[in-house]
Amino acid sequence: MITYSRELTVAWGESDPFGLVYYPMMFTWFNETEHELLRALGFPTNKLITETRTAFVMGDVHFRFIGPAAYGDKVRTTIQMHKMGTSSVHWDCKAVQASSGEVVCEGRAIRIYARIQEDGNLEAHPIPDYIREALSSPGGLITMPEDEATGLAGDAE
Repeated sequence: MITYSRELTVAWGESDPFGLVYYPMMFTWFNETEHELLRALGFPTNKLITETRTAFVMGDVHFRFIGPAAYGDKVRTTIQMHKMGTSSVHWDCKAVQASSGEVVCEGRAIRIYARIQEDGNLEAHPIPDYIREALSSPGGLITMPEDEATGLAGDAE
C-alpha cells in the first residue's frame, strides 16, 4: 500500500507552551499531507474539482496526542493506506519528531470520493480506475522535503 511522508515545522499557535498539539492542527497536518500526495500523483484537489467535479472529502477522523511538539520543531507526517473501498480510502496517520522519531500523534482518517452535485451537495462515487491504480503502488513511498511541500499546495496543475 502507498505511503507518503512530508516534513513540516511546527508554527506558532499549533501547540501550547508545553508542546501539546492542538487537535485541529493534527487534522490540518494530515489533511495537508494527503493533499500533497494527491498533488504529487497528478490529482491536485483543485484540478479534481474543476475538471471532474469530484473530490476526496473527509468521512471520519480519529487522532490522538501522544507526545510534545513545540514551536519550531521539525515534524514528519506520514500517511499509509490501510485499505481502499469502492468510494473510500482509509489512511493510517502518524506524526513523529523528525530528529528523534518520537511519536507526536497518530490516528486514522477515512476519505470518501464524492461527486459535487448541481445543487452543491456531495454524493459518494466509485474511485476511478486511474486514481485507484495510482494509489495502489505496492510499497510505494513518496517523500517531499519541507521546502518543496510549502508553497506548492495551491499550485494549479
